[in-house]
Amino acid sequence: MMSNMKKALVVLALAATVSTSASAFVPSSVQKVASLKNGARQMPVATKGGAVQSSTGFALSATGGAKEVAAEEPASGGLKETLTIAMYFALWYLFNIGYNIYNKQALNVLDFPWTVATLQMATGILYFVPMWLTGARKAPKLNASELKTLLPIALCHTGVHVGAVIALGAGAVSFAHIVKASEPVVTCGLNALLLGQILPVKVYMTLLPIIGGVAIASMKELSFTTLALASAMLSNVSSAARGVLSKKTMSGKKIGENLDAQNLYAVLTAMSTLILIPMMLAMEGTGFFKAFKGLVAAGDYTNKSLAMLLGLGGASYYAYNEVAFLALGKVNPVTHAVGNTIKRVVIIVASVIAFKTPMSTGSIIGSSIAIMGTLLYSLAMNASKK
Repeated sequence: MMSNMKKALVVLALAATVSTSASAFVPSSVQKVASLKNGARQMPVATKGGAVQSSTGFALSATGGAKEVAAEEPASGGLKETLTIAMYFALWYLFNIGYNIYNKQALNVLDFPWTVATLQMATGILYFVPMWLTGARKAPKLNASELKTLLPIALCHTGVHVGAVIALGAGAVSFAHIVKASEPVVTCGLNALLLGQILPVKVYMTLLPIIGGVAIASMKELSFTTLALASAMLSNVSSAARGVLSKKTMSGKKIGENLDAQNLYAVLTAMSTLILIPMMLAMEGTGFFKAFKGLVAAGDYTNKSLAMLLGLGGASYYAYNEVAFLALGKVNPVTHAVGNTIKRVVIIVASVIAFKTPMSTGSIIGSSIAIMGTLLYSLAMNASKK
């Protein structure tokens, strides 16, 4: 236990200056756009010139184009504003850590990642539908054509979440997040391939430590599985493709009414749930429910405790994405990068401690290099837009 904690602290010390995109939709502090990112993870955002930046908060503006808005800064000497931002960040980290722990605990006893992913996605519906019905939040209005426009984005959103859930179930939480740090590599590749966008050399140079770090960590990872690696990369590719498709399909279009960032995320959550249900049944059938009853019959869990574990996983998944909008939309690009860095490291450290996951020295070094590379990538992308 102490050895694991020491290694976790080494990761924190080595990587405290790094940033990476997280799993879900979090708004870019540079382009605070009304759009979409964990699942989880994260959605790249189209920038000037058509490039797609891997950021922890992709937004698709309600008008379809990427609308740049100056990042909000805390008012000088504004203690209330500072405390508000600190609270947002604390909740963002807390919900994110909670999601990763609850998710892994559920997958450890119920090896049905497609079903678990579907339940988590569907949980968000219990949050935003009542808000729409009560008028606490204006309900979006979309016609069939607009929903068709959003369908490719929803498919990618589904891939982001499912890939991450499978990766978390197939291997260590820490390893899944190390591989997720390589998303900028995929984003740059899709920029060049699908949008014909060539980025500055300094941006491409920052990809080298990411690739090298992930390679080292993978070779030295004690809990390495091919499925975990492939699934995490599926999540990366889906996240990068989500940004490219949004640029190609939504640019310049007016999409519905009341489709701000949170409502767009809610709509994609509902669409992804509908996509996941038949896929879940095709991949896993109804075996999940038999396994659920078996655990209860064996006395390992009660119906209430197991249902609560699954519910907390879904609730924390949606909550951390909601809070992320509030947290990252209020800070400048450097704070944004450092915030993502600390979040990624905190998740890795928390998972190592919670699950007593052994990490080799090579894995620690590789993960630190990879995460540092993502910080350099984020800063280089920000600098290239000035």
